[in-house]
Amino acid sequence: MSGSFRRLACTATVAAQAVLAPLPAAAAPEPERSVSQLLTDLQQLYRQTEQATESYNGTAEKLKQQRAEVARLDGELSRARLALQGSRTDAGRLARQQYQNSGDLGPYVRLLLARDPQHALDEGHVIGELARERARTVARLTTAEKRRDALARAARKALDTQLTLAGRQREERDDVQRKLRDVERLLAGLTPDQLAAVTRLEQQGVTAAQERLTTAGALPADHPASAGGDRAVHYALEQLGKPYRWGAEGPSSYDCSGLTSRAWSHAGTPIPRTSQEQWRRLKRVPLNDLRPGDLVVYFPEATHVAMYVGGGKVVQAPRPGEDVKVSPIASYPVLGAVRPDAAASAASAADQAPATEAG
Repeated sequence: MSGSFRRLACTATVAAQAVLAPLPAAAAPEPERSVSQLLTDLQQLYRQTEQATESYNGTAEKLKQQRAEVARLDGELSRARLALQGSRTDAGRLARQQYQNSGDLGPYVRLLLARDPQHALDEGHVIGELARERARTVARLTTAEKRRDALARAARKALDTQLTLAGRQREERDDVQRKLRDVERLLAGLTPDQLAAVTRLEQQGVTAAQERLTTAGALPADHPASAGGDRAVHYALEQLGKPYRWGAEGPSSYDCSGLTSRAWSHAGTPIPRTSQEQWRRLKRVPLNDLRPGDLVVYFPEATHVAMYVGGGKVVQAPRPGEDVKVSPIASYPVLGAVRPDAAASAASAADQAPATEAG
């Protein structure tokens, strides 16, 4: 944890000098905050930053999907316009034929005057088929026009949605950056002694929380990982030491859900991009049933996530200023856990179960 505070503090050295510069004699000194209050303030800022980051990630994912939808609709619209052009060509050809043959006798008159009534009937059948073809051509033209118009409206609406999402993404990006600056300002105002004291207090809190989970029997036994879970854990552990960066999905840096989603995608099981969607859409499992590869979700808003690796530990991209690392499962307040490959595991178990004979 201390690396987080020290690195962010170093990036704001100039601000620190400004904060720590002697105040004019006339200015009343501000009361010094306690170490516990400093830690509370820092944790609150980190939490707000992660909430803003996950909101940004969610919008970025929606924007990615919306861009794909706009591209799909544009492709369909282009094909619909080509189909409409072909239908109009066919309709024009039939209209010219009908105009050129408008002086002919009607089929019933030709039947009455024909020397060979059977031949006239056969000719009438051909004429009827031509009429039906004309009707089908007109129907195709009408359908093509309606489809073109509907696709044009859908494409316009999809593009408007894309522009709205892009604007929201810019606002959320700015919000994340503002909150990161708040963290840097607070760290820049701390002395080395205060930084060390805050770090010690935070570590003490994590240790106490881990002990409470152990005493309550909430920590799992050593369950074996699934094949997919083993691959996901192996990938995540290969990222140790890479820096946290908000909005990042690798391969050089990650945020919390960027690491977990990329690891499971590498394992062959794509999962939602954000911690909130991972919590909402994946199968939930009790903590004492965890196996390596399962995801531990933190805070009531589900704004942080880590991957269980066994032995009461998780691998995670913790927060700004820190690197991907292995930590106690109780590094943050635990909300619950989810299993990304639950459906595949259930299917595998069903395949391996012995068959029973009907008696």
